[in-house]
Amino acid sequence: MTSLATCASDVVASNNKGITQQTFVRLQRALRKHYAVKIPTLAHSAKLRGIMPRQTNRQPPPSEIAEIRPGQSIELLKALHILTRDGRMNQDSRRKLKQVYHLVQFIEPLLHEVIEDRGSAQVTDIGAGKAYLGFILYDLFFKARDDSSRIFGIEARCELVDKSALLARELGYARMTFINSAVAEAFAAPQLPATMDIVTALHACDTATDDAIRFALDKKARFIVLAPCCQAEVAAVLRKHKGASLGEPLTEVWRHPLHTREFGSHITNVLRCLQLEAHGYQVNVTELVGWEHSMKNELIIARFKDLPRARPAQRLNEILEKLGLMELNERFATV
Repeated sequence: MTSLATCASDVVASNNKGITQQTFVRLQRALRKHYAVKIPTLAHSAKLRGIMPRQTNRQPPPSEIAEIRPGQSIELLKALHILTRDGRMNQDSRRKLKQVYHLVQFIEPLLHEVIEDRGSAQVTDIGAGKAYLGFILYDLFFKARDDSSRIFGIEARCELVDKSALLARELGYARMTFINSAVAEAFAAPQLPATMDIVTALHACDTATDDAIRFALDKKARFIVLAPCCQAEVAAVLRKHKGASLGEPLTEVWRHPLHTREFGSHITNVLRCLQLEAHGYQVNVTELVGWEHSMKNELIIARFKDLPRARPAQRLNEILEKLGLMELNERFATV
């Protein structure tokens, strides 16, 4: 039986310009008819890759261009795998890009404020992952600026740090620095300045958001922008002491396992806000994007204003005591 690859090779040999999609489909149908076998499509046949030239510089369709911000590098989005090589975007990438763009919209006014005061801005992205936020922020805001601004990405996974550093070099993004470190150990990294203008963390999992807060407090950050992710620590403590607390009517709020998880996540962010206020920050809580894009939708923005600290510190300690969470006192330290 003559294979599809052999037939296709014969066609290519007689026509060095290759075959068109239409010709290939006719060949495919003929082989199905005569050999009664299932023939792989052109796109999925490993043996036939290269028979038809691939267009890698294709621009995104108009519907997807409308979702990309003006001035955004298409090649960067392809390098980050937000766009495919053909310039298209799947639903997961669309949600991811929308979240990053929304966060950038909140960060940009803060950057303008810092640069107006200091002439440059130092930004740290905690739990950077593949550095979507850092690269897109650099491309849209920092690339065209001629100052000493810099973005630092802190990530514990070595392979992601190496890939991000390589991509930054290839793109000529000289003012991006990637540090391979757990957040809790990054305070003393020699690449970092003593103080930071903006610290951000997009969906840093579990207690990584709390590590980001401690990092920001240690670096005396002027602004802290957090989109918290899952946090199981508070829920675990609530669950552990549930039996001893059943006499309290308030325990009904988290008696059921689903409610324990949801209430634990909510009270965690309440405690984080009080912790920031107890360090002199003005805190605003809002939505990052619509719920249809992400269930982890809370955005905490803190601005240091050296506000009175006593009342939020007192409230935080009262909540910890009331809910039986005193063992987490160090996690939400106010001094």
